[in-house]
Amino acid sequence: MNYPRKYFFYILVLTSSILYAIISGIDATVNTLFITNPFILGFSIFFVGIFISLLFAGILSIPINGKSIGHRYFDPSFKRLRWIQKKEIKYHVLAGIGNATYTIGYFTLFTILDDPSVVLPFTQIVILYLIIIESFNEKNAPTLIEIQAGIMVTIGALIGSLNLTGSINVMSLLIVFAILIPAWALLTIYQQKLKHLQILDNQNDAVNIRFWNVIISFALLTFIMFFYDIITANTFLIDGIIQSFTYLGWISLIAGGMFFVYILYIRALGIGKASVTQAIRSTIIIFTIPVSLVLSNFSIIPLFSTDPISLMIKISGIILIVIGIISYALTQVKAYIFVTIEPKVDIKKIMCDFWKIRGITHVSATTGTYDMIIKIQTRTLLKGYERIIKKVENIKGVQTYRWESVLKEWERI
Repeated sequence: MNYPRKYFFYILVLTSSILYAIISGIDATVNTLFITNPFILGFSIFFVGIFISLLFAGILSIPINGKSIGHRYFDPSFKRLRWIQKKEIKYHVLAGIGNATYTIGYFTLFTILDDPSVVLPFTQIVILYLIIIESFNEKNAPTLIEIQAGIMVTIGALIGSLNLTGSINVMSLLIVFAILIPAWALLTIYQQKLKHLQILDNQNDAVNIRFWNVIISFALLTFIMFFYDIITANTFLIDGIIQSFTYLGWISLIAGGMFFVYILYIRALGIGKASVTQAIRSTIIIFTIPVSLVLSNFSIIPLFSTDPISLMIKISGIILIVIGIISYALTQVKAYIFVTIEPKVDIKKIMCDFWKIRGITHVSATTGTYDMIIKIQTRTLLKGYERIIKKVENIKGVQTYRWESVLKEWERI
């Protein structure tokens, strides 16, 4: 089937957010009714997650008419479950550190805040971190509209984190800024780097990235909790394994859901910028509200306040997030430059010169009317056009060029 690339990107992120909101509700249910220690619950999810990830990755590797199930329905880059490659290891380790740290911070928040509609909005503050990181990586300052959009989403997330019982916890904010957000930024950036890697002459796939991330994250989490148990004389590791078998059904449901949440999210990271992906993912604050309403109805979490002021504040946060997401979507510009070069010029050297220009994502030598086709992705049309065209004009050997902006883009999936 063919879908507009932009719409498909939105579908991936929104589906991941909806699933994550549902899984967070199951987390809260299990944490309240069965495994009351959130650290033991977190370890149990990773422990069972290894086997669940192996099971699902194996199923997705089953070939049907020459193509695996995962290739057909989840990621066209996926062929089968494979061994980790040498050039991936450092990225997987850094992403694993981010994931293990994020897990500890996430479940620490659950010891303070029981309501998923309060916990998850905190993670959206990472957008500001991602904008800063991308600016350094691209050596290009963010545009004013990007800064405005980032601030809108961040403020909306902070307002949305106000508990509908009418309270906000200062300690939870400290955990978010010191642990949760830096860890999520680390995880996001290096998962995106993994998705852009070329593995076995093909783009890396989301299924293998998630599978190995679970393995490495579990190893790091086990290492951390082992020393924590020794220092504090606790038995979290042993208790986690016991609880994994005791509540295998519930834990498997969470681990299985998270496997597909991350596959969709990683696939989206391969299409769009990390900050834009995270901005759209901020809609999770909307999806967690009905989940929390259901949980409060069954007395799993505290009942919501019916105070009109609290509700209006929550709605205001949602509106700011939506406006910020729309603003982000409008900043992304794609274009093609069609180039003819002078006779007897080294085309390989010109391709290298084009590749050095920030904003250029693909350089192709072609036959026919044009000698080269350049694909561009930039933040804004005016700023990107002026900067890129100025450098194109300084490349020796370029005879003529023509800039064409992309209105719609489709992807076969």
